[in-house]
Amino acid sequence: MEVMNKRSSSFSDVKIRMIQGAILALALTIFLGNLMMWIIMPTSTYYQKWYPVLVAATNSTFFDIQGTIMMNFTFPILFIAVLGCLYVHLEKKKSDIVTSSYRNKDWLKILKKPKIIKPLGMVTWIELFFLAMFIILCVWYFSAFVYLQFSTITTYAATKGVEVWQARIDELALVIGLTGNICLTFLFYPVSRCSSILPLLGLTSEGSIKYHIWLGHMTMTLFTIHGLLFILFWAVSGRLHEMLTWDPHYISNVPGELGLLFGLILWATTFPAIRRRMFELFFYTHYLYILFMVFYVLHTGMFYACIMLPGFFLFLIDRYLRFLQSKQKVRLISARVLTCETLELNFSKISGLEYSPTSIMFLNVPSISKLQWHPFTVTSNSNLESDTISVVIKCEGSWTKKLYSVMSLPSSVNRIDVSVEGPYGPASTHFLRHDTLVLISGGSGITPFISIIRELIYMSSTLKCKTPKILLLSMFRNTTQLSMLDLLHPIAGTPSGCSSNLDLQIEAYITRETEPAQENSEPLRTILFKPDHSDAPITPILGQNNWLWLAAIISSSFALYLLFVGLLYQYYVYPMDHGTNKVFPIYTRALFNMLFIAAAIVIAASAAFLWNKKKSDRETKQIQDMADSAKSLNSLLAYADQELESLPQQSLDKSIKTHYGHRPDLKRILLEVKGSSVGILASGPKTLRHDVAAICSSGLVENLHFESISFTW
Repeated sequence: MEVMNKRSSSFSDVKIRMIQGAILALALTIFLGNLMMWIIMPTSTYYQKWYPVLVAATNSTFFDIQGTIMMNFTFPILFIAVLGCLYVHLEKKKSDIVTSSYRNKDWLKILKKPKIIKPLGMVTWIELFFLAMFIILCVWYFSAFVYLQFSTITTYAATKGVEVWQARIDELALVIGLTGNICLTFLFYPVSRCSSILPLLGLTSEGSIKYHIWLGHMTMTLFTIHGLLFILFWAVSGRLHEMLTWDPHYISNVPGELGLLFGLILWATTFPAIRRRMFELFFYTHYLYILFMVFYVLHTGMFYACIMLPGFFLFLIDRYLRFLQSKQKVRLISARVLTCETLELNFSKISGLEYSPTSIMFLNVPSISKLQWHPFTVTSNSNLESDTISVVIKCEGSWTKKLYSVMSLPSSVNRIDVSVEGPYGPASTHFLRHDTLVLISGGSGITPFISIIRELIYMSSTLKCKTPKILLLSMFRNTTQLSMLDLLHPIAGTPSGCSSNLDLQIEAYITRETEPAQENSEPLRTILFKPDHSDAPITPILGQNNWLWLAAIISSSFALYLLFVGLLYQYYVYPMDHGTNKVFPIYTRALFNMLFIAAAIVIAASAAFLWNKKKSDRETKQIQDMADSAKSLNSLLAYADQELESLPQQSLDKSIKTHYGHRPDLKRILLEVKGSSVGILASGPKTLRHDVAAICSSGLVENLHFESISFTW
């Protein structure tokens, strides 16, 4: 019977993979078609053959050129996002057992090898390829537009009433702004935490922040040059008064200048020297992106904004869903206070909330800061711990230090208001692909590995999968930080003896002490929080089929937006433009479009959220009733005591070997690891991740497959 079940599961997964392949092929075809529009747009062919059609459409339909531009640039990307939702939904349905049959079948492993490039940091060959392609697209877009605009520069200068060299500055400023628009088009994809496009590329939001940083620097550099060149043109041509124009029929200068001003303030705080020393300043000024985008749309109108609209549209959907989730205060069950200035927070969740290892969750504690949200690694496992979810917090900044000081007070804290966003993580993992896993951590970098080890415990004990050998290399500054290894203990309720099926070896390195320090007699503190009826367990924002619901939100919100715009144009804009001497101002159209986008997203997302909230309220009510009872309080006490004793300390100590006064010889260790496929995961300081990447990419051995885990936001 077990063999039959495995065969049935394997056959089902094959069908899922075939459907996913078809989805990827369709998405790639649509993307290539959309890319062709980008390529031909700055050419004379576009303006001689396509643009006249658009102008004719303006004079004969109520939808204006905006409708055609949306169909060319906005709709294809949103359709790919819907396909991505279906792809991720199918990915989560694939069985864990069949994953082991795909061992060593990573066809892109050569291109995934890391390379250290100083300006960029650690990148793979795939990332370099796509970066090169993006730069080529920008260079082509710039050069083609320069050629197109300069071909008629004499006529343009005569029409404008300026010298030819002055007209060249004017046109060059315009072309640089159009090139910056390409960078802005891709800017918001990496920061959409529930993105359905990133998984199509094998990416996650937390791992794509560097792309957002690169694109942000490129966008602001080009837009700054764009603005300075226009100021130069106005100065040399004696037209500085144009800085104060707000043209109702063409590009408005005042909104552009205000948008650039807000963008420069935001940009100035993103450089590492400021961001690391004054994180709160960086965090709060980043909210200026709202004003930046509003004035950008008022400056350009919807013709150019439609090109960058898909990424921002998807970001707004994601942002509003996160807002809805963050309004609910969640139930904090308990906290463990470790001696190394580390906290483990345990939250209540409904059993239907599932997540992958290495997921993260954003926390907000209003008593510390009402606006700040900070990401932390989820260390629990949704299969082993169906009713709770845990995160580990290391004191490394002012926010975390304030939280630790509150938790470590001699008098116990009864309750703390907490809101969460997430958890967010990869749709699937591929740990079973390797024969051996080497997990290398520095300091708090061990936290994502806790969830990985617990996932492998579940696979080996419950699913009876063959799991890889695990070598955990953890580096700490002092002996007190060794207490973080206590978090490797499975929680209460874990099947007894399950850890014995796991081949786990732990090598701990204490770098700043040459011998064991005196044992700290201070015991670990466990704080139990009183339940409050207003608190609720963490629930999936869109229920069990969250990706299908996200696809429905994307589709319905865009349809509603088109409906609103169509009604506006049919009953107001078109009659005014074609029946009177008045022309509906471009910036007013842009303002209405922004309002319609916001309204459509709020209506669609709120409807989906409320529908799923009704379905989850029943389970939430049951959990709240249990927590309000005295019996629940006794079970929490038992839970806290049992958690510390669920795995005998002696069994863990046997697998730990502690070294003092030096760092591990990573090169020697990695080159000596046996196995046809060795997965190398590094988490911690940048220098550590770069050192490990350099070893794996050296070519000395072919069995090392590197993956960096970074949560640097």
